[in-house]
Amino acid sequence: MTMNRLWSACAGLLLAAGLGGCGEKPAQEMRLAQGQAPVPWPKIASRAARDEALEQRIEALLARMTAEHKVGQLIQAELKEVTPEDVKNYHLGAILNGGGAFPGNNKYAEVEDWVALADTFYHASMDTGDGGLPIPVIWGTDAVHGHNNVVGATLFPHNIGLGATRNPQLVREITRATAREVAATGIDWNFSPTLAVARDIRWGRSYEAYSEDPQLVARFGAAAVEGLQGAAKSEDFLRAGHIIATAKHFIADGGTLDGVDRGDAAISEQELLEIHAPGYFAAIEAGVQTVMASFSSWQGEKLHGHRYLLTEVLKNKMGFDGFVVGDWNGHEFVSGCSRVSCPQSINAGLDMFMAPDASWKQLYANTLAQVKSGEIPRARLDDAVRRILRVKLRAGLFEAGPPSARPLAGDRSVVGAQEHRAIARRAVRESLVLLKNNGELLPLARNSRVLVAGDGAHNIGKQSGGWSISWQGTGNSNSDFPGATSIYQGIAATVQSAGGHAALSEDGSFEDDPDTAPDVAIVVFGEDPYAEMQGDIPNLAYDSEADLQLLRQLKAQSIPVVSLFISGRPLWVNREINASDAFVAIWQPGTEGGGVADVLFRDLEGGIQYDFVGRLPFTWPKDTQPLAAGGEALFTLGHGLGYADEGALAQLPEESGLTPRDTAQQLDIFDGRPLDPWSLEIADAQNNRLAVTSSVAKLNGISVRAVDRDMQEDSRRLQWRTPGSAGFYANRRTDLSGYLQKRGALVFDIKVDRPPAGRVQLGINCGTDCGATQPINELLKNAEPGQWRTISVALQCLAAEGAQLDMVLSPFYLSSDGELDISLHHIRVVENIDADISCG
Repeated sequence: MTMNRLWSACAGLLLAAGLGGCGEKPAQEMRLAQGQAPVPWPKIASRAARDEALEQRIEALLARMTAEHKVGQLIQAELKEVTPEDVKNYHLGAILNGGGAFPGNNKYAEVEDWVALADTFYHASMDTGDGGLPIPVIWGTDAVHGHNNVVGATLFPHNIGLGATRNPQLVREITRATAREVAATGIDWNFSPTLAVARDIRWGRSYEAYSEDPQLVARFGAAAVEGLQGAAKSEDFLRAGHIIATAKHFIADGGTLDGVDRGDAAISEQELLEIHAPGYFAAIEAGVQTVMASFSSWQGEKLHGHRYLLTEVLKNKMGFDGFVVGDWNGHEFVSGCSRVSCPQSINAGLDMFMAPDASWKQLYANTLAQVKSGEIPRARLDDAVRRILRVKLRAGLFEAGPPSARPLAGDRSVVGAQEHRAIARRAVRESLVLLKNNGELLPLARNSRVLVAGDGAHNIGKQSGGWSISWQGTGNSNSDFPGATSIYQGIAATVQSAGGHAALSEDGSFEDDPDTAPDVAIVVFGEDPYAEMQGDIPNLAYDSEADLQLLRQLKAQSIPVVSLFISGRPLWVNREINASDAFVAIWQPGTEGGGVADVLFRDLEGGIQYDFVGRLPFTWPKDTQPLAAGGEALFTLGHGLGYADEGALAQLPEESGLTPRDTAQQLDIFDGRPLDPWSLEIADAQNNRLAVTSSVAKLNGISVRAVDRDMQEDSRRLQWRTPGSAGFYANRRTDLSGYLQKRGALVFDIKVDRPPAGRVQLGINCGTDCGATQPINELLKNAEPGQWRTISVALQCLAAEGAQLDMVLSPFYLSSDGELDISLHHIRVVENIDADISCG
């Protein structure tokens, strides 16, 4: 009998018995048949060893649970879309707050508000009325560099900066402090640490990676897990202010082609093992209790539906016995799945759906039906629930009582505690990497006259980066970071302590007086905050003529220049380095900007107080391409100067090798059908979203169907029926900046069958807090009913309203908050056009 026939026989027997799979043979045999040698995935001995008494409790609980109880445990709903009553009625296993979600939708919610809400969810989960079974719900949050969703929390340097410290013990202290601040708000689960090994730093999440070196990632990952959870086998493990950790995103999220977020890691299994797995080996050994599946794919197959990697490798071979949670609706991208139905993910080894929008109730109903029909085998369901219960029992949640009764809960003094800020300030000091120090300009005398310039000098949001109060880290002001210190404030306090003077001037201007002219200028500039997707870039060029001119302007006045470069990755900054006497990579230091001044200035006696100890966690590029795309290194991994080193740097080449972005005269998005790679989507007033994959799609208040103009179904009819803003989207990331430079416009053909009864907006979306709209009510009202016409909106108008056209997520969307009936045909971007809506 062949191996395939053996597998088929095994599968038939087990499925008939309601069991969930036949081990490792299919994936292994397929790879062997393709001539691939078996990859020696190691068995990891977790220090969080099995406890037989705990396992017996799990089995006893399972025996009492109905299918409804069990399926509820598989669902994690988001704060904005779930109520305590839902937790009770659907027996939900978990909730989460996404980036920018707060109790009562109040950005400034107090510690007590977080704890009170956590209590209500807990009590709902423990309510035994109406068939309830007391299983405590767990609340997860993205506290990726401190408790970054809470105003007033300590924000530490992002992981890339921590990687520069080469200090795992410091990471252990940081995550211990983070756990304490999270516990103070009644939350018991953190979606951290990120264990990505970023290989192409065009990826927008590169700053969430400790390094390009897998062994460094492994050491830091283990330390982070121990800091959050406590040391396995100790009395502190998951007790007394410790929280559940998550190793994410399994696996190779940092290895995608061209660094595209949620892309495909088209690499061998051996490279998967050697480069992208060591962090997970270390985290599992340290006792990590949850693993988050990646949005990305491996060899074209989405990780949320990858049975070989989730079940055969992670669980069976490596021995992980916690549970696997999905990422934000990540299951909907699995082949054959939708947001509301994905038995493929559960059968592949996902144990808990992250279902953050209102459609989670449909997902629950469909999953329950799939369990009852046998499409999801009962054995697989029980395995998933068993793993979830194991983590909850290990964390002591059954005995801990409501969140308000747990250690640290509700203690305001813990959030932003001075001892935590001191750790963060030390982390800033140790993360700084000195790349140039011509003439031994640094360290500076404290009694200097210092000009502090640049848009990052007194901007705590910019120095903190993404995942800072809001998801993208945007939309914040300094007042949103109480207790924090900007880089300028740290410099000012340092020089004033010795009788010096610090003047803040973002544009670098100062009074032309020889007696008060600055001795030195410190210029703070770099990348603005971003998070996943929006942070992806086409090349590594840092492109800000304003920053470059500021540096050159100061140099031209014979003022020594110290550049402090804020970034989430190394970038091509040869011109900026040349225009600086000293150049320091400060990454994204977080709220404790005073740590920067600690290293830049001498102590009060004129000696060196703190030296530069940071070393590059990533190779620094010599040109605009990453090593993964054939670029060369200017500074190698591990490079960094100290004060005892020769800091002179010769003039660097300033030719980027880039040409203005080439664009075709016309970019077609929809022409009879959504053209590859575009997709269509509708969203209703409750932000339920539905991919338009057939000739008819409908949500509450909005519908779309294929209609004929010139040929069969070459257009789409959109109808808005009820009040409440709903929209139609064309989705796919793209770069429209080349069209902007060539007087480009967004153009489409439209037929109005019913004029608008409300406000109609045409827009471009580039992510949270990033986008722009233009009203088109009058154009639609003036259109001849039932007749096609062409409408064009200049990209300049949308850019002027805030759209970032170099990284667009939806190049076209249309929304209406009242009744409207229109048809659309041929959506495109066209260059050199006199648009109907233009902005001068």
